[in-house]
Amino acid sequence: MPIHMITMPKWGLSMEQGQVNGWLKAIGDKVAKGDEVLDVETDKIASGVECTFDGTLRRQIAQEGDTLPIGALLGVVADEATSDAEIDAAVEAFQRDFVAAAADTADAGPQPEKAQIAGRTVRYLKMGDGGTPVALIHGFGGDLNNWLFNHAELAAHRAVWALDLPGHGESGKAVETGSVDELADSVIAFLDDRGIERAHLVGHSMGGAVSMTVAAKAPERVVSLALIAAAGLGEEINREYIEGFVAGSTRNALKPHLLKLFADESLVTRQLIEDIVKYKRLEGVKEALQKIAASSFEGGVQQRVYRDRLETLAPRTLVIWGARDQIIPAKQAQGLPGSVHVIEGKGHMVQMEAASEVNRLLNEFFG
Repeated sequence: MPIHMITMPKWGLSMEQGQVNGWLKAIGDKVAKGDEVLDVETDKIASGVECTFDGTLRRQIAQEGDTLPIGALLGVVADEATSDAEIDAAVEAFQRDFVAAAADTADAGPQPEKAQIAGRTVRYLKMGDGGTPVALIHGFGGDLNNWLFNHAELAAHRAVWALDLPGHGESGKAVETGSVDELADSVIAFLDDRGIERAHLVGHSMGGAVSMTVAAKAPERVVSLALIAAAGLGEEINREYIEGFVAGSTRNALKPHLLKLFADESLVTRQLIEDIVKYKRLEGVKEALQKIAASSFEGGVQQRVYRDRLETLAPRTLVIWGARDQIIPAKQAQGLPGSVHVIEGKGHMVQMEAASEVNRLLNEFFG
């Protein structure tokens, strides 16, 4: 069996280094492809580093508290028959040849851009080329960084676009009614502006309702719908979360609500909270979110439900949910047409918590 190196991953465009929070597997443990072997925290989020091969964990090179650059050696996986001397030689060769990327090249690759579309500033990020395009549509209070662990993987075989909806991220904050129709119209305008005639739509949370609304308005534009913990498939939603997120503007006010997004609360890093606080304090954000919440979630109830006509909206549908979702209950996945997957032990941000599994499901679905 070859000697496999576990290295510091690159999550998102701005990541330059990560801090090791601890090992989840001990030396001598059997590991399989997809197993999380250690926790790493970046300036954006904490997540588990997944093994991409089968074998036995033979070395833990990085230790808890170590901060290491992208690509640095974390650990070694090999079979039990591989000698210690062979592993030591492989580690020595890796460390001798490894050169950390310079800070000015760490962000190499596609960068977010902005365009004036239908009278609004729209921030977007495109990765990949060819194939049938994919559009990633985030949820309430989110932005294109919600696809941090998915975008590049999905773009390996096709063009994949992520955008900030009106009122969100670095797109324009002004909204008229804040209705799901207004948000869907902004997505259609984006597709028009980018010359995208037909696309797979992937919507998370409120982005799911937006995606379904796009399909209802312009079915000829939608090749398929992939709905992740989607709004628009039932009436129930966590009213306390919506109201708390809209009203909160400080770290202490927002943190209790942000913790509900993940089954593993340790993934809510201080930096993630600070980024949300900065966003919430931007001019026009509170007004935009109030309008959107009032239109889509008035009285703590989802106002637009497509459940009974989901199978008529697109030729194919995929539904993915985290079983421990505290924002929109996973029971809303029951009885839906198409391919339905509920992932155990994961929460509302399932595309982050179970990125490898979600990416696999999406890539298989796209074909």
